[in-house]
Amino acid sequence: MRVKICGITNLKDALQAIEAGADALGFVFYEASPRYISPQDAKEICEHLPPFVERVGLFVNETAEAINSICQESKMSLAQIHFEVSKEFFADISPMSLPVVRAKSPKDVEQFAGSYRLIDAYCEAYGGSGKRLNLEWFDGVDCSQIILAGGLSAQNVAEVKKYGFYAVDVSSATEVTKGIKDPIKVEQFISNAKSI
Repeated sequence: MRVKICGITNLKDALQAIEAGADALGFVFYEASPRYISPQDAKEICEHLPPFVERVGLFVNETAEAINSICQESKMSLAQIHFEVSKEFFADISPMSLPVVRAKSPKDVEQFAGSYRLIDAYCEAYGGSGKRLNLEWFDGVDCSQIILAGGLSAQNVAEVKKYGFYAVDVSSATEVTKGIKDPIKVEQFISNAKSI
């Protein structure tokens, strides 16, 4: 199972996550977030990353033009869209893009079925709330194109393996404080997610 470590704000945390086996790193370009990073700071981190690591920019309430500009400046390889937009909106994003479903009910997990999407628990704020989804909502659902987020930790990530999710996404459970990672928690999470 692939793993994305989200809320990266510094090079040390980025390199430790990659060393521990992270497949993707998430950078929050939402200024209201305590994990916000400027495009310039993200660029400086990305310039020191090895190849084959996905660099994911998280966006809230931005225009397609702004997303494209920030992704280009900061060297993002994927744009994660954390707000409701039309399907046409995604066609205007120049890097690859990933819709986010903020699920309130079981029927929400079927949104964007047939394409890759990230599914997180709904909360008023955007991202990093630590709120868990009800795993029963995924019973009988093809999860092979779903990235699961929300309330995952090293202690509970093994519970989701039987569903066959494409990947898992974690932020708050791997932190010392918001925006600063605990390398031991990062390593434990990735190890538990990737173990057979």
